[in-house]
Amino acid sequence: MGAALARLRRYSGLPVAFGGLQAGQGRYRLNSLAGTATAALRGLDIHHGNGVGGKAVALRRPFTVTDYHASAVISHEYDAVVATEGLRSVVAAPVVVRRRVRGVLYGALRTPVRLGDGPLSAVMDAARELEEALLLQDEAARLLAAARQPAAGPARWEEVREAHGDLRALAQRVTDPLLRQELLTACGRLAAASPDRAAPADRALTPGGEPAPPAAGEPPSLSPREVDVLVCVAAGAANAEAAERLGLRPETVKSYLRSAMRKLGAHSRMQAVIAARRSGLLP
Repeated sequence: MGAALARLRRYSGLPVAFGGLQAGQGRYRLNSLAGTATAALRGLDIHHGNGVGGKAVALRRPFTVTDYHASAVISHEYDAVVATEGLRSVVAAPVVVRRRVRGVLYGALRTPVRLGDGPLSAVMDAARELEEALLLQDEAARLLAAARQPAAGPARWEEVREAHGDLRALAQRVTDPLLRQELLTACGRLAAASPDRAAPADRALTPGGEPAPPAAGEPPSLSPREVDVLVCVAAGAANAEAAERLGLRPETVKSYLRSAMRKLGAHSRMQAVIAARRSGLLP
């Protein structure tokens, strides 16, 4: 949320931004503020259909008003709070994940100005960025929950492995460095929980989400990109397919694969995958 608000203010030119996530059925709590002069908005519950944000949620699209207090197209349950903060022009956009509204973002001015396409596009872009972040966090939570199930069978682990690969690929597209590190750490924990692993399941992780350097006698650690390539290989992808998925050239993928095979002492692609799973690099 903090990254989304920072993006909104940077690209929209709106000095005030705030937002919140779902806190109950049809209710969204404002818990993130940027550029505000007071704390009046913090903790405010926005209900479905009410005010600018509630109307944006109900319509499932961005909604703007030039002068909040004079607007005849919104309800006015929050007038006192808005007046305390001194807001006039307001735009709100819903945050929709898997067709469900998960939150709402706002940008605002303290003067009554008709907001053009630029601020509106910036608010929409910030909402889309937050939607992707929430989607990835949901996937990470789902994967970790699946990995913790003690009775997970082969079919379940194949599902975890496929999603693990998708998660690593998506992590490279995340612009928020803290979220990217969180996702890679989750991937590392999934790999450490692999049923094929020979090493202890609680092996330490590096800040990048990879297992820590091995002790003497263990296979050497792989770079993040070498792990990414092995994830694709484990899913049956050829070098050209892996290159397209990872945004690399096929020759680069081949180079990473050769390096990983050398470090793991493997003589084939499948041997490298098996060795990586046994050492806790892949789930």
